[in-house]
Amino acid sequence: MNRDSLKGAWKVATIMGIPIRIHFSWLIIFGLLTWLLSSRYFPQVTPDLPFVSYWISGILAALLLFASVAFHELAHSYVARKYHLTIESITLFIFGGVAQLKGDPPHPRAEFWIAIAGPLSSFFLSAVFFLTMINTSGGVRALFAYLAQINLILGIFNLIPGFPMDGGRVLRSAIWGKKKDYFYATQKASSVGRMIALFFIFFGLFSIFTGGPGGLWLMLVGWFLFSAAQASYQQSTLQEVLAGVKVKDIMVREMQTVDPSMTIQRVVDDYFLRFGYGGFPVVDEGKFLGILTLKEVKDVPRENWARVKVSEAYVPHEKRWEIPPEAEVAKALELMIKEDKGRIVVTERDRIIGLITRNGIARYIQLMGK
Repeated sequence: MNRDSLKGAWKVATIMGIPIRIHFSWLIIFGLLTWLLSSRYFPQVTPDLPFVSYWISGILAALLLFASVAFHELAHSYVARKYHLTIESITLFIFGGVAQLKGDPPHPRAEFWIAIAGPLSSFFLSAVFFLTMINTSGGVRALFAYLAQINLILGIFNLIPGFPMDGGRVLRSAIWGKKKDYFYATQKASSVGRMIALFFIFFGLFSIFTGGPGGLWLMLVGWFLFSAAQASYQQSTLQEVLAGVKVKDIMVREMQTVDPSMTIQRVVDDYFLRFGYGGFPVVDEGKFLGILTLKEVKDVPRENWARVKVSEAYVPHEKRWEIPPEAEVAKALELMIKEDKGRIVVTERDRIIGLITRNGIARYIQLMGK
């Protein structure tokens, strides 16, 4: 899952030093699942219990299910840490959960164990809930029977070799180990993931027309998996094109700078319209102050352009928006996405020597991509 997908998520806890977040879509499935369990499942398996007990069981089952999903993701995270990978957060959303790892596994064996840890944790929980069910009765037995069953299904479902699911990552580890090419393995596993996703979509569509159960849900899951597999394929292709490319290789060295005393009108006429760039460094007597972009220009009412100066509109520079020339372009792109910037400055020994922009990276990918 990319960073954009984490928008609309709220932090609810911290476990093992990892922020646990809940996406707003989780509330939708939580409400739907609670209603289905309380109005259908529990009344059918325990028909003699009072009405309120069904809703209590439904709420508990939904909460424990999502706790199980969190446990599943924590298992991934625990093993990932053993291989010195950083886990930025775990997010629960409508289709389950995702652990946001920073960086890629160092080798196929690490990929395998990180991936398989999730399904194994679900099978473990299934066994724990099953053993607990054996020693209980009534509504409690029905609750633990459901949790044992759903965790077993969760573990099996995640072993489907459709990247980026756990089974798809296991497949990638196998291809990676055989071909010794991480990008090739990711692209192949993503292709398999897309085929499996299309199967879900068409099978769901077939189920809808034939009156079979769960057709719409299968189509939604298939659409989600296809989107994720496609995004993974594109990301892998992007990483392959940018592998080994340094910031110094594609940065802009001859920068057009603007003076803070200039008016917005002059900058628009003499710089934005003339050069076509999306932003310009603001420099005063050789000192870099910040960057003025089209966004800041548009924030100034047009009737005020002739009197508002650059010094009143530009974004002051911060140290975190810098990158050295020897850094990889992929790191620069990651920084721009994280900071929501279209361009960042390239510095060497506290001196600005150039700019690197998203448009510049995009042009490079367009020229050098497959």
